[in-house]
Amino acid sequence: MSKHQEIEDYRQQLRECVKCGTCRAHCPVFKQVQSEAVVARGKISLAEALLDNKIDLDQRIISDISQCLACGRCVKNCPNQVPTDEIILALRRRIAQKKGLTLFGRGVSTVLQHPRLMSLLTRLGRAFSWLVFRKVPKGSGLRLRFPSPYISRDRTIPPIAPQAFRQRHPEFIAGEPNKPLVTFFTGCMINYMMPEIGESVLTALKELGMNILIPKDQGCCGLPALCAGDGPGAARLADRNLEALTAHKADYIVTACASCHSGLTKHFRELGPDHAQMAGKVLDIHEFLYQQGLEEKLRSLPRQDNPRPVTYHIPCHLRKDDLKETPRKLLSALPSVRLVDMKHAGACCGLGGTFSVYHYDISKQLGNIKAEGIRDSGAEVVATACPGCIMQLQDTINHAGLPQQVCHVLEMIATDLQNAQKS
Repeated sequence: MSKHQEIEDYRQQLRECVKCGTCRAHCPVFKQVQSEAVVARGKISLAEALLDNKIDLDQRIISDISQCLACGRCVKNCPNQVPTDEIILALRRRIAQKKGLTLFGRGVSTVLQHPRLMSLLTRLGRAFSWLVFRKVPKGSGLRLRFPSPYISRDRTIPPIAPQAFRQRHPEFIAGEPNKPLVTFFTGCMINYMMPEIGESVLTALKELGMNILIPKDQGCCGLPALCAGDGPGAARLADRNLEALTAHKADYIVTACASCHSGLTKHFRELGPDHAQMAGKVLDIHEFLYQQGLEEKLRSLPRQDNPRPVTYHIPCHLRKDDLKETPRKLLSALPSVRLVDMKHAGACCGLGGTFSVYHYDISKQLGNIKAEGIRDSGAEVVATACPGCIMQLQDTINHAGLPQQVCHVLEMIATDLQNAQKS
């Protein structure tokens, strides 16, 4: 089985941190809690002290290491490009080795590694959602009726879909004979909670005549397990996806989830040459559609007289991979959209994977920043390119009492393409 690096393997990179403090100006968590231990250079110091046996892994240290959104701002702005995000993940793996996974982390990792269990739990969740959840506000997600470990009762959660996306479609959907074969990596949220995004992806790919492959044996990208500290579990998921996604030698592998894209292209590249080779074929769906000329097709559609004001939230995992502009270009090409700017468009929504589970109070503080920008933009719709961001932003909007709805960029693209076909 493939294996991630240990914290000892980062000794040289740890030395390259000169403790300049540039990271303090860019870390969203530091701005909220003002603790040196949560900023990048503080975590680097903790890692060095741990390797030199100067500190033990007590609860305070574990909490400090958990306070990271994996937004990548510290790395992007570091003069020496110290890979603090990878170092923090290695620290979490060390914590799991020494202290074990948390109950939540163990549960998430176990479920994600067993697709049949995942399917069973989602079916049960759907069947009993009326008992466990209530709709507030209507059309904007669900909230728990009763207290639950790790999940706040006032947190908005998207409903489980009646049927998983991959169960709706055959593995292969034929397009034009001379067009590329595109493998669609669905990820978990699109498959189980937001299949409408997957349907929108298919609409866009079919518009371009692509041959589409949706492997049935693909699974979670592994990033949630990796963030929880379960290195072996994450590697098993990565190996499974390597086999599933490369079995048919597709020309491209596309993702419609910014986090999945980051997992497949960045965090699992180091597992070996086969993983690195696969990562070279992975494209964010917006980047792929733009390269294939969809923007021109969209601009050729009949313009609407009163386009809706729409604003765009930049997911951290696209921003740090320099992919933040392509979704905006596609949105601005839509006949039904008047793209409006938003303050703090690139600010983290506050999800951060497991971060928002353990530190929901800080997540809500970060959400207040987003709510201010959304309110002032005058937009009716907030579009983004990550299902996780959709969930977190809708939660933020609900807490702020705002009327906006959040959707995926591909949903807006699919709607305009379908409307054009009808007219």
